[in-house]
Amino acid sequence: QVQLVESGGGLVQAGGSLRLSCAASGRTFSTYVMGWFRQAPGKEREFLAAINWSGIITGYGDSVKGRFTISRDNARNTMYLQMNNLKPEDTAVYSCAAARTTGIAVDRSLYDFWGQGTQVTVSA
Repeated sequence: QVQLVESGGGLVQAGGSLRLSCAASGRTFSTYVMGWFRQAPGKEREFLAAINWSGIITGYGDSVKGRFTISRDNARNTMYLQMNNLKPEDTAVYSCAAARTTGIAVDRSLYDFWGQGTQVTVSA
């Protein structure tokens, strides 16, 4: 089992940047596929990005491709989401998740563990 804690959210102006972190407990972090999702009020949880165990394979949702970058540091049991050129429509609660699978995972139902989330608010 792994416990996940997100940090780095906050208030930023449109066009600005934030870097989210997802700290994982346990010694098996490097075996999990990791992903970032977000949920805005009244909307479905949206896939943003995923990364395989080694960090070599990544995938992105269409709404963030070219603006967000996912990465991980297995030595620190931490995953990151660098978010650039933020827009008001990026406002949401951002959550990280871990999946016991191979490759990368887009479908949220494949993820086994979730963090509590961190709020990101982008002002116009």
